[in-house]
Amino acid sequence: MAASGPWSQDNWHLRPNRNGTCFVHRGRPEPLDLHLGMFLPTLLTQATPEQQDRFFMPAWNLEIIGTYAQTEMGHGTHLRGLETTATYDPATQEFILNSPTVTSIKWWPGGLGKTSNHAIVLAQLYTQGQCKGLHAFIVPIRQLGTHEPLPGITVGDIGPKFGYDEMDNGYLKMDNFRIPRENMLMKYAQVEPDGTYVKPLSDKLTYGTMVFIRSLIVGDSARSLSRACTIAIRYSAVRHQSELKPGEPEPQILDYQTQQYKLFPLLATAYAFHFVGAYIKDTYRRISGDINEGDLSELPELHALTAGLKAFTSWTANAGIEECRMACGGHGYSRCSGIPDIYVTFTPSCTYEGENTVMMLQTARFLVKSYTQVSSGQRVTGTVSYLNDLSRQRIQPQHVAARTVTVRINDPVSLVEAYKARAARLVEAAAKNLQAELNHRKSKEDAWNRTSVDLVRASEAHCHYVIVKLFTAKLSEISNAAVRAVLTELCLLYALYGISKNTGDFLQAGILNDAQITQVNQRVKELLAIIRRNAVALVDSFDFHDVHLGSVLGRYDGNVYENMFEWAKKSPLNKTEVHESFHKHLKPLQAKL
Repeated sequence: MAASGPWSQDNWHLRPNRNGTCFVHRGRPEPLDLHLGMFLPTLLTQATPEQQDRFFMPAWNLEIIGTYAQTEMGHGTHLRGLETTATYDPATQEFILNSPTVTSIKWWPGGLGKTSNHAIVLAQLYTQGQCKGLHAFIVPIRQLGTHEPLPGITVGDIGPKFGYDEMDNGYLKMDNFRIPRENMLMKYAQVEPDGTYVKPLSDKLTYGTMVFIRSLIVGDSARSLSRACTIAIRYSAVRHQSELKPGEPEPQILDYQTQQYKLFPLLATAYAFHFVGAYIKDTYRRISGDINEGDLSELPELHALTAGLKAFTSWTANAGIEECRMACGGHGYSRCSGIPDIYVTFTPSCTYEGENTVMMLQTARFLVKSYTQVSSGQRVTGTVSYLNDLSRQRIQPQHVAARTVTVRINDPVSLVEAYKARAARLVEAAAKNLQAELNHRKSKEDAWNRTSVDLVRASEAHCHYVIVKLFTAKLSEISNAAVRAVLTELCLLYALYGISKNTGDFLQAGILNDAQITQVNQRVKELLAIIRRNAVALVDSFDFHDVHLGSVLGRYDGNVYENMFEWAKKSPLNKTEVHESFHKHLKPLQAKL
């Protein structure tokens, strides 16, 4: 049942999913999002066939409505620090769940406040007097039928937030709450009736749902940035302002180079992220299939790649959405623009499912480990295979990226090589700085902390390289010559703009010289003028319907001002010609003057 039919992972697109990814109603959060986006996928990936038979169809039919309770008041991304406990009692074959401290109260899960009647709870497993680490448990929290909290369960809503008003993010406190042994998700790790613990092939298998959601956030970064770009670029084609030449009509603000410089690199980034999102989705499915066959060899890279790309794309998209708002001038601040809602809905993705700096440091651990393997004579594969170049240099003192790199700034393939060299240089530099700290007799933890800024920069460079490489690779798959030419211009702009914003890295590593940097900056400006011709068509190709875009400024028909006036007239303050505050406050005040 669980591996086929419309509920299989291959067909998961038939139902929306989310934790900041695809919503029940596309474009805004809803209380059922975690049920569809995390509870059901976790059952598919972490439950045994018997558990799926018991829980999945009631959940599919919304008899069971679930959420995913991992984050606690005192701990989020640091999973090992989670304090909720699940202690096995062999006498009754039950787990006893407890929230032993105020900081252990589950905090933030969407749908937990008032909607869900079950939760997948992440807790520290104790059996036979030993802690076996974090495991997932299916926990009923409300009585079916009455929806009243069960005895031993304290549950509610955490209150107003920066956004996400539609979502009942909640808290959950458990006091000696018992569940059957069979409610532990046991596809990989098991607790036998006598309390014997059977460990999984890999501890990371328990984190499969997080890896899944992080891969989806990459795609959501592309969609959210694409929506903001669509609004800003369409509006910039409608808005006329100032004079380029005295006495001539006011030009479209999209004709100003400064406006193009704000928006077109973001447009190129949205396309890049779209291709990366598709790649990471396919990679997740492929490696998940390998895992189901017992092949875990690519799991470390999948974990590192999804962590790094989740951070890189959400950080970039978050800043880009705000840039689009400001590019719309004063009207961008109005909710009628649609961009404020995009921003407040997207921005929590920088912190949920793994705070971004911590995600970059997780990627850095994989990069340092790969560097160490290469240094000891081993070869590495996948996205870090560029580190194998180290072995050909016999680990000489000079940087790996110090070798000669011939960069042709109009050739995307050549720019991939430049980004590869930059990534290699920063990974090597971070790894050597880490070793230098260790040589000063510092503990591993202290050395890591003292090198963490370098490590994050190395991870960012690695992710940037991967994105440029994937964007470039996509060009060769496009058969239509005209389309390929336009996307090549976008790819060049993405790569060259990235160089112009990180010139120090390319200069310091000797990848580019001063003259080449000058050429890069000039070529970026030339590409802005070239892309201007197709800018509106490029955002139209995202195919956002007006109802989904939710923007007066970004309307497909361009009738911005008429509809802005109609939107304003519908303000609740305009229901009466004279507001009650006049009679209550202003009129008495005027009478005293």
